[in-house]
Amino acid sequence: MLRSASLLDDLRVAAIVALALAIFVLPPPWGIVAIVIGVLFEVAENVFWFRYQKRRKVRTGVEGHIGERAEVVRPLNPEGKVKFRGEMWNARAAEPVAEGEMVTVTGTDRLTLEVERAKPNSDAQANWRPGR
Repeated sequence: MLRSASLLDDLRVAAIVALALAIFVLPPPWGIVAIVIGVLFEVAENVFWFRYQKRRKVRTGVEGHIGERAEVVRPLNPEGKVKFRGEMWNARAAEPVAEGEMVTVTGTDRLTLEVERAKPNSDAQANWRPGR
């Protein structure tokens, strides 16, 4: 079975060609200088991106749900359904919430979202995510 070349394979081939050109085409001291500069650049780039990505915590799974908003599809009294991130979820609220109202996710219990009525002025804060 033939495998199509991926971007990583293309980059490996390009790196080998660049290395060969630096060694065999450039005059003797400049080939080594070009290779050293390229390696230093790659190391610096990797350090930069590693440090940049460590600045913010990854929010996945249950932790990523907390603080997000959902729309009530079936009234919560105390359990019902909400539309959360385009999907239907079972939800539970401490107080009754009517259909069409917005709620904020406060936690989860297995596959049931625990929610509370959304505060009217919390719209901008609840929908804020890094990178938007």
